[in-house]
Amino acid sequence: MDSKNNIGHSADISFTAELPIPIYNGNNSMDFEKLASLYKNELLDSILPFWLEHSQDHEYGGYFTCLDREGKVFDTDKFIWLQCREVWMFSMLYNKVEKRKEWLDCAVQGGEFLKKYGHDGNYNWYFSLDRSGRPLVEPYNIFSYTFATMAFGQLSLATGNQEYADIAKKTFDIILSKVDNPKGKWNKLHPGTRNLKNFALPMILCNLALEIEHLLDETYLRETMDTCIHEVMEVFYRPELGGIIVENVDIDGNLVNCFEGRQVTPGHAIEAMWFIMDLGKRLNRLELIEKAKETTLTMLNYGWDKQYGGIYYFMDRNGCPPQQLEWDQKLWWVHIETLISLLKGYQLTGDKRCLEWFEKVHDYTWEHFKDKEYPEWYGYLNRRGEVLLPLKGGKWKGCFHVPRGLYQCWKTLEEIKNIVS
Repeated sequence: MDSKNNIGHSADISFTAELPIPIYNGNNSMDFEKLASLYKNELLDSILPFWLEHSQDHEYGGYFTCLDREGKVFDTDKFIWLQCREVWMFSMLYNKVEKRKEWLDCAVQGGEFLKKYGHDGNYNWYFSLDRSGRPLVEPYNIFSYTFATMAFGQLSLATGNQEYADIAKKTFDIILSKVDNPKGKWNKLHPGTRNLKNFALPMILCNLALEIEHLLDETYLRETMDTCIHEVMEVFYRPELGGIIVENVDIDGNLVNCFEGRQVTPGHAIEAMWFIMDLGKRLNRLELIEKAKETTLTMLNYGWDKQYGGIYYFMDRNGCPPQQLEWDQKLWWVHIETLISLLKGYQLTGDKRCLEWFEKVHDYTWEHFKDKEYPEWYGYLNRRGEVLLPLKGGKWKGCFHVPRGLYQCWKTLEEIKNIVS
């Protein structure tokens, strides 16, 4: 195997990381400057170098995401979600942090691989490919499309390449045409018996609308934003259940008493709330920001494991046994997205409860998910907070939630620091 791609070779990077620095200063108030530096340095000095060194496939293009604890490649299949997310990540950082050539080069080579192999020629995006780019799994998953739109939208900004902008816009149009039946001909459910709609798509579209704002007509953009906000905050948000968000309702927006209908996914709901806060800020809708902040706190209190700490992966709103066997695992993305929502909630509303929860979730996250010996973070813990899988990347974990979360927290903490100083 090619050592340049680090397949079967030990990682070069090895260090002993210190425990998180104290988050309070001598006056017993939260030290936002130190916290901002902590998140910034972890991103720039640890996480990004790990992915730049270990994930790029210099022979075939694209990225390896199945990386063990040290960064060695243990599987070479390429999953479109994660390919797109890595293109987006390095494009976004190039656009918003610093014009580093290595970031742009990394994004462009991934984008070119996706442009050539990621879809069927009509921008129907596959779910996975083999290492060389041959399709493995058909385009059944709508989120391959959403992340492709994000990737090429940011890449078009980074490069000024109109072809990338066109790919993003064409893919977004396909997404909107699929909203009522995201899986299309690959939908295995029998039609008409129990027609459900899922929270994940309108949630992602809330974020996607702002991601490709530069490509959309203003009227079209506003309509998309309004529709997504309505779905998330009026349909899936359920005041009769105490203000929680459910994962599935029927097509008329009614609750359904079945496994899927009872499912609550705290991480999804909390992640969506910072998307909603961003939209509230963009649209100058203070009541929307307030509702999103309150929902964040409600969902966090609902989903927090009172015995072992951390946030449950899946729950059942009636307290029945969840169908997912991994329901009580503690996942990296859930906790990182929660940190973002709490900081944005505090920044935009000044609610001290957000800071109190931030301290608790920050301590849990840095103590349990950060690897103290090697770069990048663990993804999967058992209920007690012990590492289940020591991998740093796989089929679902790539160069996305950790770096995006560190970036968002860093920038939000800097804004808070400037307000309070």
